Amino acid sequence: MMNRRKALGRCLALAGLPAGATAIARPLKIMPAEPRFQIGACDWSIGQSSKVEAFALAKRIGLDGLQVNMGSEADNMHLRERSVQEAYRTASRQTGVRIGSLALGELNNVPYKADARAEQWVQDSVDVAKALGVTNILLAFFSKGDLRNDPEGTKVVIDRLKAVAPKAEKAGVILAIESWLSAEDHVRIIEAVGSPAVKVYYDVCNSTVMGYDIFREMRWLGQQKLITEIHFKENGSLLGQGQVDYPKVRQVLNEIGYRGWIQMEGAVPPKATILDSYVTNLAFTRKLLA
Repeated sequence: MMNRRKALGRCLALAGLPAGATAIARPLKIMPAEPRFQIGACDWSIGQSSKVEAFALAKRIGLDGLQVNMGSEADNMHLRERSVQEAYRTASRQTGVRIGSLALGELNNVPYKADARAEQWVQDSVDVAKALGVTNILLAFFSKGDLRNDPEGTKVVIDRLKAVAPKAEKAGVILAIESWLSAEDHVRIIEAVGSPAVKVYYDVCNSTVMGYDIFREMRWLGQQKLITEIHFKENGSLLGQGQVDYPKVRQVLNEIGYRGWIQMEGAVPPKATILDSYVTNLAFTRKLLA
């Protein structure tokens, strides 16, 4: 058997140290853990849709980040431009407000199910998300893009998602559907596309308005790991003062193990200012999620 001195010499040799050297223990550098929740707001809900100025206001409010709108038909989806992307990255660095996720709100006016421009925008959104360093892209299906009682439109959406999904998978990006549909209808679309790059953007207020059992839906979708991001929202009232039972939402978030971004949307009472409303909404949300 090897004696103690020989064993020590061999260990030093394996470490690249000469015999007789003393190994100095160096403290391990421990990276801080990512917090379970990051709290942001939609740039359109703080009155700064598709504007770089949203970052300065988000800092005043105290937000961790923003969900940024990719643009509009009028500005030709300007976040596709490298100069605009750089302006957003610079504003994020200077304010410390992160870019939490990307949204294509203009799909409500230029519907994905019916307009070739929208199809190109979604393709391009994967490149924009990658450039901004975000994972989730909200695809909106409201107003002109509504999929309720529209099987033909839904089929077009499925076909177009099938076409873009491989690109999203390769980029590590999630295309998140937000609509008036039920959890079951969302899952039918996801299963028809057949890609892990397509999931649900869950809005607790919209689903409450539709009369869905949001707690059952969240549990069911959460068990399948299909909720990629969440909107905390109210229409015409502050968070916690409207229709949604937020303490129970918090309970379900624990049950399904959700972690990631909570983006606040709406939740500004009549005659109230956006700044005051969002400072109050943020305080409510931080306390709820603590």
